[in-house]
Amino acid sequence: MNTAVTPIETDAVIIGAGPVGLFQVFELGLLEIKAHIIDSLAHAGGQCIELYPDKPIYDIPAVPVCTGRELTESLLKQIEPFKATFHLGEEVSVVHKRDDGRFDVQTSRDTRLIAKTIFIAGGVGSFQPRTLKVEGLDKHRDKQLFYRVRDPALFAGKRIVICGGGDSALDWALNFAAPGPNQAGSVTLVHRRDGFRAAPASVARMHEFAAAGQMKFQIGEVTAFEENNGLLSAVTVSHAGQPVATLPCDAVLAFFGLSPRLGPIANWGLNIERKQILVDTERFETNVKGIFAVGDVNTYPGKKKLILSGFHECALAAFGAASYVFPDKRIALQYTTTSPKLHKVLGVETPVFD
Repeated sequence: MNTAVTPIETDAVIIGAGPVGLFQVFELGLLEIKAHIIDSLAHAGGQCIELYPDKPIYDIPAVPVCTGRELTESLLKQIEPFKATFHLGEEVSVVHKRDDGRFDVQTSRDTRLIAKTIFIAGGVGSFQPRTLKVEGLDKHRDKQLFYRVRDPALFAGKRIVICGGGDSALDWALNFAAPGPNQAGSVTLVHRRDGFRAAPASVARMHEFAAAGQMKFQIGEVTAFEENNGLLSAVTVSHAGQPVATLPCDAVLAFFGLSPRLGPIANWGLNIERKQILVDTERFETNVKGIFAVGDVNTYPGKKKLILSGFHECALAAFGAASYVFPDKRIALQYTTTSPKLHKVLGVETPVFD
């Protein structure tokens, strides 16, 4: 590593700012372990924000229903007392164990840290959108070709072609076809077959919209495109190897899902099985002492890929990490309900009971 850059020293580095990564900040904070959190996405929330920001989640304890966005906002509020430092839009590129047992960590933006512990909470890896395989089309990416919707208002009044057969494709097609401030000029949904992976209610509503003339549905795949003065002006849809339609458009939105990849994590000397990191179930520690893995990225006998399972793993991993951060200190289990020490850490007043 380049010694010209002074690295940041910290107790813990958390890789992944999804719900589990955010809750890991909380569990570490209760033990007074300071954390930096790194994510390749430009915002916190992970899959909850990328895949289903507005879809309901029903299995968060004591929360009957919340959206992915609401869950993320609540977790960010919950960890405010611990003042974690976020490094968003960065990917960890180097992890190297030092002679003193700590870790050198370097990111794609040359952020450098020295950490006593590392927590991998990267879901199933960093997400890259599956793209349209049409030669030359990618030059219009983020101008007229989009794999995520950041600002729905950009598409108001536009002629939109939406590709895909999952929830994201159907949800956005219905959103832009429905009357409202973001209603598109026209919406055509393109999918390779008349069968969908989306919620049945969304599929039924799409067919209702199509029957009413509010949108169109075209079976096939985008295989070519046309330009006018350098701008994308139309796409060709083919089915069974033959062109079946030319669709004038101002924008193409493709929702083929996100492809997870472990990336550099695969080269850190961790025991990996089917792209998942093997951990124990006492501390959720990997085979490399001081590196823990929580959430969907890990595997162990009986593993269930649920957010609530990841929350449980965070608690035990935090206690496991405490032995590295405070090697000479006995860590006692305390309860946020009754512990004055935890109340002080959380910045709340200790209640007085009669």
